[in-house]
Amino acid sequence: MCCFFYNKYGDEMKIYLDLILLLNFIFDLLLLLTVSILLKRCAKFYKLFLGALMGSLSIFLLFINMNSFTLFFIKIIISIFMVIISFSFKNIKYTFNNILYLYTTSIILGGFLYLLNIQFSYKQIGLVFYHNGLSINFIFLIIFSPVILYIYMKQIKKLKNNYNNYYKLNIYYKNKKYELSSYLDTGNMLKSPYSNKPIIIINKNIIKDNNMEFVLIPIYTINNCNLLKCFKIREFEINKRKIKKDILVGISNQTINIDGIDCILNNYLMEEII
Repeated sequence: MCCFFYNKYGDEMKIYLDLILLLNFIFDLLLLLTVSILLKRCAKFYKLFLGALMGSLSIFLLFINMNSFTLFFIKIIISIFMVIISFSFKNIKYTFNNILYLYTTSIILGGFLYLLNIQFSYKQIGLVFYHNGLSINFIFLIIFSPVILYIYMKQIKKLKNNYNNYYKLNIYYKNKKYELSSYLDTGNMLKSPYSNKPIIIINKNIIKDNNMEFVLIPIYTINNCNLLKCFKIREFEINKRKIKKDILVGISNQTINIDGIDCILNNYLMEEII
């Protein structure tokens, strides 16, 4: 099914409505599936199907003469109905998060479509790009859109899992303040065998004061025993929360290979952090 209309330059253009409707349905269904997985919504597939169908019908708004503000407002209303149909309405915050992630995911995939537009197409109607009929980006949209969204979901989950354990740490020693990016490692349960104080580990290039008072603490591993150079602090801040507690700061002989991290926090500090 196709129709003809003229653009503002007077050029005749042929639009395949059934193809556009199908592409928008696939696009909306992928977005709703991504939101459902990211937010762990227990949404049934037939509801996602109906929500995507609701969103795909919005393509017909492109053929109605209205200003940009009105079109934008109607699309907002349609997106609200999409998430309510797909995930039901529980409260305002729940629905707002669904809409927020729907638009965030749309931006990610929309940027991918924009790249296709630059590379392969010359003309555009809504989210559909074309050039002399069926452009190659139709194929790319169907094949690579799920791949892009899958990579996006993996990265979001990785960031959510990893960066939840990132903290801003300030330690004080002899009137000096050291600002560190730290990571809470639940596997770090080091304690001094003498004082039973927990030990946090920092990169060796952080402390450059040769006059610091160090103590050597034996650290036992499965294979051997090493001596860790440490100094004691009585006060520190985690995410601007001041904590007064005696702990030991160990100087790592090796660089901490965690992205942007200067310090590994001790699991025994979890109660202080939470």
